Amino acid sequence: MAKLFFLSAGILCIHSAGSSVLIIFNSEHPTKPSQTVRERYPLSYGPLKMRCKTCALVTSSGQLTGSKRGGEIDRSECVIRTNDAPTAGHQQDVGQRTSLRVVAHSSLQRVLRSRQELLNASQDTVFIFWGPSSCMRQDGTGHVYNSLRLLNQLLPKLKVYIISRLKMLKFDELFKKETGIDRKSSNSWLSTGWFTMVIALELCDRTNVFGMVPPEFCRSPSHPSVPYHYYEPSGPDECSMYLSHERSRRGSHHRFITEKTVFANWARTLNIHFYQPDWKPWPTNS
Repeated sequence: MAKLFFLSAGILCIHSAGSSVLIIFNSEHPTKPSQTVRERYPLSYGPLKMRCKTCALVTSSGQLTGSKRGGEIDRSECVIRTNDAPTAGHQQDVGQRTSLRVVAHSSLQRVLRSRQELLNASQDTVFIFWGPSSCMRQDGTGHVYNSLRLLNQLLPKLKVYIISRLKMLKFDELFKKETGIDRKSSNSWLSTGWFTMVIALELCDRTNVFGMVPPEFCRSPSHPSVPYHYYEPSGPDECSMYLSHERSRRGSHHRFITEKTVFANWARTLNIHFYQPDWKPWPTNS
């Protein structure tokens, strides 16, 4: 499996140019804004252009606390982080550089609250936001899209992207292909980790993942207890969170362990490597 799908052609850029907002789409022509919005904000089409030889994908896991992996992470050509995970105060363990930050629609407000660190001081960082189509609509009703457009007017040098509606469907299709599980009928939400891993595989020749446990880790009775987020030491336990979401059938939940099983399978044939904890996937049974 050389490539999962050509994701970069489905990244939409919101970029301020003078008083207008330039929105770069791709050749698949996603749903366009209403005529009124189009008149106010001229559109142009083109893919995201980003390529890295080596990437450090830094999770938000408490596994990174005390790891002293920061220098190793920062030596990577590109450093990828998720949601509102900070670096300030944690540089020794998680590094301080950020090339790309993948953010869920539900984390937008937390990112805005940390604007000074995550936005004002991150003019060289590429931000990719993902969310359901209802949040990303460009006809004036998509609240996340509207917020991002306003944000880009305030910070015109910020590189803000969203994932197209058609590519969002591709993420669902990929999940079903790899697991046999239909995301919607199983009441599952893909995690930001899922989006981030797939994006990394499209943009990076080699992906080094820091802080991701193997899929069987939390089912071991002797696993160490660490917080779900390294920056919330009093927050929920990581494995308790993983197991609770994996087992629940009521409401919508992430399938963290299922996703990690897929990542382990990919690592058998793709250039993915796991650190802190350091592990390799079990070989397939012949």
